[in-house]
Amino acid sequence: MIELLEIPTSATDECAPGGDTISVERAEHVARVTKALADPVRLRILHHIAASQCSSVCACHLPEVFGVTQPTLSHHLKKLVEAGLVNKEMRGKWAHFTLRPEGLAELRDYTAMLA
Repeated sequence: MIELLEIPTSATDECAPGGDTISVERAEHVARVTKALADPVRLRILHHIAASQCSSVCACHLPEVFGVTQPTLSHHLKKLVEAGLVNKEMRGKWAHFTLRPEGLAELRDYTAMLA
């Protein structure tokens, strides 16, 4: 037999719903960014682009840096672009990528809100 415990009313009132929440759109955007950053290869690619001394990073140099095939690299870069973390610019047949600092701003604002 299971014995049920009675919870005092004051304890349940303190935990009642009513706290702040975020919009569905913002939650989807933050989730897209965090999913993009959750992959170690994508995180390394983003760091490489951010740390580059050049104005942009050419995709032609990245497969050898990260030890992945061109199709795999293209997939990872596509996810970073879709998440709004990097910009893609075509120069001839090669894609060049630059960091979008504002791409991390919403994630930074969201995590600051949690603290």
